[in-house]
Amino acid sequence: MTPGGPIRVVVVEDSSSQRAHLVRALQTDGDIVVVGEAESAPEAIEAVERLRPDVITLDLVIPDGGGRYAIEQIMARTPTPILVLSATFDSRHSTPAIDTLVAGALDAFPKPRRWTAPDEKALRQKLRSLKGVTVVRHPRGHIKSSSLGSGREPRCPTHPLTTGHRVVAIAASTGGPPALATILSGLGSLRAPVLVVQHIHPDFVDSLVDWMDNITDLKVCRAHAGERLEPSTVYIGPGGVHLRVDSQRRILLDPEPLTLHRPSANELLSSLARHVGRDGIGVVLTGMGEDGADGLLELRRAGGTTIAQDAASSTVFGMPRAADRIGAAASVVPVRDIAGRILRATQYQRQ
Repeated sequence: MTPGGPIRVVVVEDSSSQRAHLVRALQTDGDIVVVGEAESAPEAIEAVERLRPDVITLDLVIPDGGGRYAIEQIMARTPTPILVLSATFDSRHSTPAIDTLVAGALDAFPKPRRWTAPDEKALRQKLRSLKGVTVVRHPRGHIKSSSLGSGREPRCPTHPLTTGHRVVAIAASTGGPPALATILSGLGSLRAPVLVVQHIHPDFVDSLVDWMDNITDLKVCRAHAGERLEPSTVYIGPGGVHLRVDSQRRILLDPEPLTLHRPSANELLSSLARHVGRDGIGVVLTGMGEDGADGLLELRRAGGTTIAQDAASSTVFGMPRAADRIGAAASVVPVRDIAGRILRATQYQRQ
């Protein structure tokens, strides 16, 4: 049993057989209780408002408005942690997964074609991690779609960065994609490279790259090992490996060490502290846990610029709070102000 009682869940799924299976799978260990079920968007909105669950599992393909509409309305009326569970995420370039995060869902979980015991266990663990997360009212999101799901392998051009230029590293977890979009959309004039660690399912990284590439004038691509960093380019770390930078301003990808998160914010920020030092600009955004705090402190001690997102604009004030608590963040500011802080810091190149 979890502290404070069982986790109360509302399951939103239009297939009666799938819904019955989910209810059984979720309640297997006894610490999760399904308090409500819904088949359509209106039913989901009403059930959440009436039952006030701890967490919601929600399929995207539901009648009378669809899953995205349900997410938007729930997050506007009764903000609740939402885990999207959908078979529409089969593709590596699945835009619906990222679309749900824009709408306000906290996380997305691919629904397997055939449930196995490990799949069910992973789902229960994911729900447990979302209990007690403080969520905020979320405005209706916007996503450009002209090139999403194009199936391309995003590669960056080659105009290597010279030493003496600033390098930006941004780390985020739960609630990170909308915050990251806010920042990157304000960095159109940036003449520095940006390295990004976002805790997200590996299957959704390419969709995240596509989305960010559509909201900023910067070039956005998936990071590849050995690439030299280039100005005005955003490198998003792939799943399953750590993203680092070396002394030659090249990208390193490494599966070691085996940490909770791969890529890890601490690994990225520590490498920035060691190899970029006072030319580094580190940013820790919304997210559960403490990943990034120690790395940001290393960067600050190395003379770099360090920033954390404030509580009011964070979906989850975990990672930024950890950074602030140990004195790693020189400034803690609303997400809307972070792009300006980065641009001002890059106006003064080190000699």
